[in-house]
Amino acid sequence: MAIFRTTATKFKSPANRKSLFPYLLLAPGLLYLAIFFLAPIATLGQMSTKTKNADGITYSQSFRFQNYLDAFSQSAPQFARSFIYATLATILALAIAYPLAYGIAFKAGRFKNVLFVLIVAPFFTSFLLRTVAWKQILGEEGPVIKVFRALHIIGPTTSLTASAFAVVTGLTYNFLPFMTLPLYASLERIDPRTLEAAGDLYANGFTTFRKVTVPLSLPGVVAGTLLTFIPAAGDYINAAILGAPDNKMLGNVIDARIFLQIFDGKCAIFTRKIYEECIVFV
Repeated sequence: MAIFRTTATKFKSPANRKSLFPYLLLAPGLLYLAIFFLAPIATLGQMSTKTKNADGITYSQSFRFQNYLDAFSQSAPQFARSFIYATLATILALAIAYPLAYGIAFKAGRFKNVLFVLIVAPFFTSFLLRTVAWKQILGEEGPVIKVFRALHIIGPTTSLTASAFAVVTGLTYNFLPFMTLPLYASLERIDPRTLEAAGDLYANGFTTFRKVTVPLSLPGVVAGTLLTFIPAAGDYINAAILGAPDNKMLGNVIDARIFLQIFDGKCAIFTRKIYEECIVFV
C-alpha cells in the first residue's frame, strides 16, 4: 500500500506544477497593473481627501470627502463635456473605422499591406502637429469651410474652429487608428469559409454581415471602443488647440492646475474621476 501511495504522490506533483503555470504567466501582468494602475489610483484617492494647511503650501490628511462635491460643483460642465465629446468621437471613429477595416480585411487584395501602412503612418507624426494641422484644415482658408459654405451647410460668418465640432473632429481623427487596428485584427481572423457557408444557407450579403460578420468582430469593436474612449476622455490637447474656452474638458482643468502649481486635492479628484468614468464606461 505504501508503494502505491508513494507512486500516486509522485504523479500528482507534476500536475500541480502544471496547474500553477498559467498563474505564473499572469504574474508579470498583474504586477504591472498593481504598480502602474492600482497604486496610482490609491495615491490619488488619499490625496483627494487632503486639505490645505494654514501655510497655504502643504497639505494634511483630513479625510474631507466634501472635496468631491466641491470638485463636481466647480467643474460639472467639464465633466459632462469630457464624457460627451469622448462618446461622440468613439461613435464616429467606429462608423469610419469599421467600413475601412472591413475593406482592408476582405476587399483590399494585394493593396492590403499598403493600406495598413497608411493607417499606421500618422503615428510617425507628433500628436501635437496633427492637431495643429486640423486647425489649418478647419480654418478660414481651409477646404472644409469652403465646401460647407458652398453647400450652404453653414453661414458666411460661421467658423468651424474654436468650436465643439472642431474638438470632436480632432479627437475622432487622432484616435481613429486605435479603433481601426483592433477591428482589422478581428475581421482578418474571420474564416472566409464561414461567410461562404452563410451564402450556401441562402443568406444574402446583408444578412451574412449582420448575423455572421458583426458578431465575430465584436471583440475588435469592444477593444477599439475602449482604446478610443479612454484616452479621448482624458485628452486636453484637442480642446486646447481646436476649442474655445467654452469647450474645455476635464484634462484642461487638470493641466491648468498643474501648470499653476496648485496640484491639490481637487486635481487629484479630477484625475481619479477620469479613471472612474473610463471604468464605468467599460
